[in-house]
Amino acid sequence: MSNNSSIRHFLLLALADTRQLQLLHFCLLLGISLAALRGNGLIISAVASSHHLHTPMFFFLLNLALSDLGSICTTVPKAMHNSLWDTRNISYSGCAAQLFFFLFFISAEYFLLSVMSYDRYVSICKPLHYGTLLGSRACTHMAAAAWASAFLYSLLHTANTFSLPLCNGNALDQFFCEIPQILKLSCSKSYLRELGLLTLSVCLVVGCFVFIVFSYVQIFRVVLRIPSEQGRHKAFSTCLPHLAVVSLLVSTVAVAYQKPPSMSSPSLDLALSVLYSVVPPALNPLIYSLRNQELKAVVRRLMTRCFQKH
Repeated sequence: MSNNSSIRHFLLLALADTRQLQLLHFCLLLGISLAALRGNGLIISAVASSHHLHTPMFFFLLNLALSDLGSICTTVPKAMHNSLWDTRNISYSGCAAQLFFFLFFISAEYFLLSVMSYDRYVSICKPLHYGTLLGSRACTHMAAAAWASAFLYSLLHTANTFSLPLCNGNALDQFFCEIPQILKLSCSKSYLRELGLLTLSVCLVVGCFVFIVFSYVQIFRVVLRIPSEQGRHKAFSTCLPHLAVVSLLVSTVAVAYQKPPSMSSPSLDLALSVLYSVVPPALNPLIYSLRNQELKAVVRRLMTRCFQKH
């Protein structure tokens, strides 16, 4: 019976069987990753270079863009490499690193979205206390807490997953390393640690989700009391992008992990995993920039300046 010490590499799920489809998937992933890099890079550059965007909302948006860049750079390059060179291999240490960083960036994004809901709540429900409750020090502390929590969360999960004995082969039914697929290879009969970490995960996910929902219930109650239609529209326009990003992340992850076993198939699992791991980092910059005139104006100036130099 083999265990972790005898496994030197894992076999990832091939995106396609034929060479033509492999090259097509490579081109699609390249296009999506370039769109994500360009969109998130523009947001980071715009917020960093424009002083009037140095506000709590844009500070958290910059952190969100960093987490999006990190998550797509963790999974997509290896998938592109495997499609281009017609291989499925990923080393044991590479799989552990990929799992850690994907968990780190995806959980950081979720925690940051929770913090951003508090920012929107204070901005709309307690505008007179906005400068006090969300000063530069408070924002830095909240962002640091989100990143630190994500680091500890991913470290615990990665350490626990790769400490289990693996004796059911080395083939993963996924195009990147993720916990459920690695657990399928485990022959451990002890589920106490997994149960403890699962309980922790559920508490964190549900706790953040309840916090976001509660924040928006309070926000909508206040917004619907605003007498002018223009005031309501302005308030909604600052919340809708954040709400859309939260809905995109939560819905895709929920469908991917909570679907009935009868619906499970390799092609559907692959499509859902792409939906929650690859699509959000590419769409988030578009969602945030569509309704934010300040951000669009700065991005437009940056792009104009870049084109003029060339």
